[in-house]
Formats: sequence, C-alpha cells, structure tokens
Amino acid sequence: MKSTVSINGRPVGPGHPAYIIAEMSGNHNQSFERAVEIIHAMKDAGADAVKLQTYTADTLTIASDRPEFTIGGDTLWDGKTLYQLYEEAATPWEWHPKLKKIANDLGMDLFSTPFDPTATDFLEEMGVPAYKIASFELVDIPLIEHTARKGKPIIMSTGMGTQEEIADAIEAVRNAGNDQLVLLKCTSAYPAPLEAANLKTIPDMRKRFGVPIGLSDHTPGSNVPVAAVTLGACVIEKHFCMSRKEKGVDSAFSLEPHEFKAMVDAVRQTEVDPNSATVDPVIIGEVSYGPTKYEKKSTVFRRSLYVVQDVHKGDVLTEDSVRSIRPGHGMPPKELPKVLGKMAKVDIQRGTPLQWEMLTTD
Repeated sequence: MKSTVSINGRPVGPGHPAYIIAEMSGNHNQSFERAVEIIHAMKDAGADAVKLQTYTADTLTIASDRPEFTIGGDTLWDGKTLYQLYEEAATPWEWHPKLKKIANDLGMDLFSTPFDPTATDFLEEMGVPAYKIASFELVDIPLIEHTARKGKPIIMSTGMGTQEEIADAIEAVRNAGNDQLVLLKCTSAYPAPLEAANLKTIPDMRKRFGVPIGLSDHTPGSNVPVAAVTLGACVIEKHFCMSRKEKGVDSAFSLEPHEFKAMVDAVRQTEVDPNSATVDPVIIGEVSYGPTKYEKKSTVFRRSLYVVQDVHKGDVLTEDSVRSIRPGHGMPPKELPKVLGKMAKVDIQRGTPLQWEMLTTD
C-alpha cells in the first residue's frame, strides 16, 4: 500500500496538509436548492471536498415491519424503520452529477459513499476522483472489492472495526489490485462523546496497517479534529449543515458554516504550529479497536445477509433471494459467495436473517 495517495492530483498522507472533507449526508432535507447552498457554504468554510452518500432505501434495506427493522436503543432515529429513515435521508441520484459540477466549478472535489455495487457503478460513470467506504460497510467485503477494482483511492472508516475486520477490508482492497487506501479512525456513535474519541488509536493504526490515517468525527465541536492532526491525521471528515435548528437527519452532530470554518482555521494553524493546539487528555484516550460501549447501539446499522424474498424448502439461493442489507443480525456479507447456490433446508420468510443451519451443507 502507498504511504501517500493522490486524490485528483492532491497528495494525501504524512507531511501534507490535511485533506478536509465536508459531509452533506441528508442535511439538505430533500431540497436541491438547499444542497447547492450547502456546497457554496462548504467552499467558504475551507473544505477541500464535498462528500455525498449514494443509496436508496431499497439498496440499503427492505421495507419490513419485523422488530429488528425498527430503530431503537436511544438513537436519534428511534421509532423509525430503517426503510423510513433511508427514504428520508437519501440524496436523489439525479442530483449527484449536478452537485459534482457545482463543487468542481468552485474548486472542490466531490465524491461519495456507495452502499451497494450499483451505486459504485453509477459514481464511476460520473467520474468521481475517490470513493468512501462507511464504517458500517467495513464488513461488506464484496462491496469493498467491487469498489476497489475501479482503481480510485479508497477512504475507509473503521468505526466498530476489530483489528481482524480492518485487516480483512485492507486485504479486500489489495486483492482488487488497488494500493491507494486511507483509513479513518471513527467512533460510530451519533453524536459521539469526547471520551469515546480514543485518538491514541491513530498512530497505532498507522504503525499497524502501514497506510495514511485520518479521522471521521461525530463529536460536538472541533477539538477532536484539531487534536487528531497533532497525532498525524491526514484526512478530517466532518458533517456539515446550515443550521442545527433545521433538524436534519444528521444535523445534531454536524457543524454549522462558521463552526466548520473555525475548525479548518484551527487545523491549518496546528499544521504550522502544533504547540498552538490545546489537547484535552480525555480526547487522546487509549488504543481501541472493536465496538466500544458507545457504539453497541449502532451495530444494528451494519450489513448482513438477509433473505429478501420468500424461499421454500429445496429452493436454491440466488442474488434475487439473498442480499447484503441492513440490519446486522445475519451472516457476514463476506459469506455471500459461499451462500449462493446452496439449497434451503426449510421454508425461510422474507426479512429473515440468514444462518448456516437453514442451508444444506453439500
């Protein structure tokens, strides 16, 4: 793997200014005009890149009223089904090329997080300069391999990831013939408390995995991103909204324009003079891999294998009947190639998390 990657000609890695990504997510609240306004504000705040998320409710999950498809656990989205949340939060695909042109005309990169292979293919046709893999898709090895084969730099968040899961994802990128990878330290809690940051993990990740390391941050304010830069973070990703009063799906852990600009200014000052940063020891924390107590309620958002149409005893499983979707109660997505072609031992109802004991072994 390369120690420095190039995104649209911009070197990203140790010794270079941090590459600062502003994440729009669903904070446009389904208004294209608002999305355009957000991009202009991102530019004014000093962002290097705009990041979108590319999915539909149907590519992320299925419409189901089974209990495990309803969000709970004291999150921002309690009471909604996964399908309802993703319908509300999705960025229409027809917006993507228009928003990319606007960002590019302003001198910013624009790329996105694909959540299934069709999204990756769509983004590739758009000519994005890089791809982002979300923490929840860290375990979706087939998606990572498909995306990495495009040959573009991969920026991959590692929230909840064990050392083994991170190593598997890195190997998937490598097996696809791609040597351009940046890993982001991330805490998958929304919002994340400061004591969950564990920034001490950043230098450990750099030493352990041998790739550039950055930060995807969901804590309030900008103290954590600035401290991360003192520890060598070469990418900072932070959610961006025009106003938290608008109550967008992710606005509670997003920065407003003036706050984002203050973060960028502090990061740039820290790069010039590391001693100018005041670092709270609670932010540094400890080296931490795997789900923390703050992330336990987020594990439901991981991908896993589900039966997405009724299967009868004796039926052969196909890509039409089994998919990698959210929530995370089924088998790991990396098992999909082994599952396809197997025969069902029993009737399996749509919306059932797939388990080996449901399948023939021969």
